[in-house]
Amino acid sequence: MAAANYSLKVNRDLLDPSFESYRLSLDAIPTYKVELDAAVEEVKLNDTQYTLEHMRAFGMYNYLHLDPWYEDSVLFVDCKGRVLSLTVTLDTALGKPREVYRLDADESSERGDRLCASLSLTSATWAALSDGAGRLYLLRTGKRGDSTHMKWELLFSEDVGNPFIVLHSVSHVQAGVHTLEVLLLRILKDPQETKGSGYSVSLEWITVSNTAGQGQEKKYEVKKRRVLTGKSVPHYAAMEPQGKGLMVASEKPFVFTHVDGVPVEEPDPEPMEVEKTDPIYFWQQTAEDITVCVRMPEGVTKEEVRFRLTADNISVAVQGFPPILEGQLFAAVDPEASAWIIKNDKSLEVSLQKRSEGPMWAELVMGDKRGEFVMSEEQAAVLHERLTHLTSEDLNGNPDKDKPPCNSQELEDCDGFPEDSFSLAHFDGDSLKPTQVVNLGSHQYLFTVDVNPADMPCLCLRHDVDALVWQPRPEQPTNMWEHIATFNALGYVQASKRDKKFATCAPNFSYASLCECLRRAFIYRQPSPVETVLFNRKQGRQIGQVAKQQVASLDSDKPILGFRATNERLYILTCSQLFVLKEFDPDRPWKHTDHL
Repeated sequence: MAAANYSLKVNRDLLDPSFESYRLSLDAIPTYKVELDAAVEEVKLNDTQYTLEHMRAFGMYNYLHLDPWYEDSVLFVDCKGRVLSLTVTLDTALGKPREVYRLDADESSERGDRLCASLSLTSATWAALSDGAGRLYLLRTGKRGDSTHMKWELLFSEDVGNPFIVLHSVSHVQAGVHTLEVLLLRILKDPQETKGSGYSVSLEWITVSNTAGQGQEKKYEVKKRRVLTGKSVPHYAAMEPQGKGLMVASEKPFVFTHVDGVPVEEPDPEPMEVEKTDPIYFWQQTAEDITVCVRMPEGVTKEEVRFRLTADNISVAVQGFPPILEGQLFAAVDPEASAWIIKNDKSLEVSLQKRSEGPMWAELVMGDKRGEFVMSEEQAAVLHERLTHLTSEDLNGNPDKDKPPCNSQELEDCDGFPEDSFSLAHFDGDSLKPTQVVNLGSHQYLFTVDVNPADMPCLCLRHDVDALVWQPRPEQPTNMWEHIATFNALGYVQASKRDKKFATCAPNFSYASLCECLRRAFIYRQPSPVETVLFNRKQGRQIGQVAKQQVASLDSDKPILGFRATNERLYILTCSQLFVLKEFDPDRPWKHTDHL
């Protein structure tokens, strides 16, 4: 199945072309914190994990996990291997995180290539956990939103190879059999990678099913393992809710390479047969005229030539045969000043007088690719002279010129985009082939957010200066990615945050938030009505609504390890503290005295 090129369809109704800017608000943000009795262990990269891909995958890992099924519940793993859960009901009376599961301490935790423990909340009653040393755990959690203190039950544990982190997991029932799909990320040594870093990125899609018969105790086993390989860490990777497919957004393409340990055999491509034909005609041009030389059957007389020319169309044929050259000219000509002659009994030379002197034609006949343009030596010399200023041994050879060459070092961060190969692909779970591919070369990836736990995670991309949220819809092949929300100017704003580490938004899109590596978080709220009359002095018009920006500064000097948002709260995790920032009602009218 060949992959079809696809374009993201922007919902213009969700864009605000009149948006001006964010106004800094001095509203205090109530901040509460919980002191942790054991540190969140930040796993440092060792000397063998030196590549940019290692840093993207593991050095920027978000240690805090939001439970999308139970609002205002967050989880993390501490240095003792404890999975801790905190559910906030009253901000002013935060309890201690409670232990729901504990990883076994064994020799594998001492491995030099150990990664951080990772967690994925598979469903309302299941979770997938990695110890960072190569072992995968599938746990039945029960209803996590209950106030009762319930420990998680281990139903599957297996060493599945090299250390990994869990990117995503889903749970579904197929033909009466409970199945869990887990997506793992690894960075492995690649002996075939001799020119690059020496590493490749691996995504492993593991299917685990209940193999116990009816009435028997549950027994889960690996039923299928599929491996995708690429050269860059994916920005986004998630499976469909029913495990029928996979979506990956990455700067380098991924392909399936192994199924259950067996290499995927690619069919030998059939050699493409290209009929090598000489051009039917050759043409040259100057600012005033066009000269065309059309190949004709040898021995053709002028009586047999059927030549028709109008201001916009040309037709050249031989009596009794279809036209050799026919169609609309690129621009208008003067038929009265044009002529044709037969040369050497095997070609027809046509002279066309341009009606408008000066503009050069891009082609002779619109859409006709059977001819070849021949540039004269004089024209080639003139063109070379015109392009000389674009190339120089110096980075900026002549900066004092009226039109100096572009200096890439003068570009701002917000002008940079991922390379052209950056794409979003949907893979079919049966054929293992991409079915739809979107070129994201001009759309910078910003963050991933769970909006509805029954759907796939959303991804947020920069479009021009805005940030647009896209909801994958695998059940709609003709509209597989739906534009559901917009954060005005957030794409431009985040580019100025050089120390930005994490970004996220509220599931109801009432605000977006960014945090730096240390201490500070920025909140950008959607426009809300103004309570009092507010005028724009420069434009002399009344402003009906204003978007607010708020800044929170934490009382901590520790690096931020986790960052998550709900509709009412913002959670920030350091190695020793968990901060809870209480959000105001986004519908509260905004006072013009609240900003600088």
